[in-house]
Amino acid sequence: MPRLEEKVAIVTGASAGIGRATAKLFAAEGAKVVVGARRQAELDRLVAEIAADGGTAIALAGDVRSEDYHRALVATAVEHYGRLDVAFNNAGIMGEAGPSPGVSEAGFAEALTINLTASFLAAKHQIAQMERNGGGSVIFTSTFVGYSFAFPGVAAYAASKSGLIGLTQVLAAEFGPKNVRVNAVLPGAVDTDMYREMNNTPEKVAFVTQLHALKRVATPEELARSVLYLASEDSSFVSGTAMLVDGGVSITRT
Repeated sequence: MPRLEEKVAIVTGASAGIGRATAKLFAAEGAKVVVGARRQAELDRLVAEIAADGGTAIALAGDVRSEDYHRALVATAVEHYGRLDVAFNNAGIMGEAGPSPGVSEAGFAEALTINLTASFLAAKHQIAQMERNGGGSVIFTSTFVGYSFAFPGVAAYAASKSGLIGLTQVLAAEFGPKNVRVNAVLPGAVDTDMYREMNNTPEKVAFVTQLHALKRVATPEELARSVLYLASEDSSFVSGTAMLVDGGVSITRT
């Protein structure tokens, strides 16, 4: 049986990378999916692909910084599919990078707003609906950066994504009695547009690859399978975790 049969899911940051791969996998596993991101055209293509593969999805474009957008995503799930069971809050940015003394207040604040505050606003409305349905699973995309390993020059990214781990733990404790599970997935390097923008020379690619115990970076589809685990009943006793899916980058020193 498909692992998300009869479930309804929201996926943000769905126009590319991990979010796109996860939306397709959720649909393939039986979920009805509401996909969100800024770019309507990319979302429309995703919905068409899911439909062509026999799945069900609807797109709603918007800005994750807006609480009204998160309210609308939940409303869309309920209006079209009757409930909400799973939310994958994946939208995020790298943010302003470089030596920390040179990072602007505006650049730091932007990363916090998109990576952390927007995720809180999303979960706020998602969990309220899940409580009405008798439970659900909320998943955030954090990172190993600033958790088990650090790079110089990414203070805004590390701070905002690390904040998601604290948010995960509090929400898990707060809503566990309501049968709402909350977890964060912490990817290592994943072959996405963001990764390729950061690692745009053979030397950079070789350096990042070597950091991982597996001596390669992940595909978005590999991360999607870990998110599926947290979304499904396979992880029914898992909540409040920061789950490393990092190819061993956290333990490698060679």
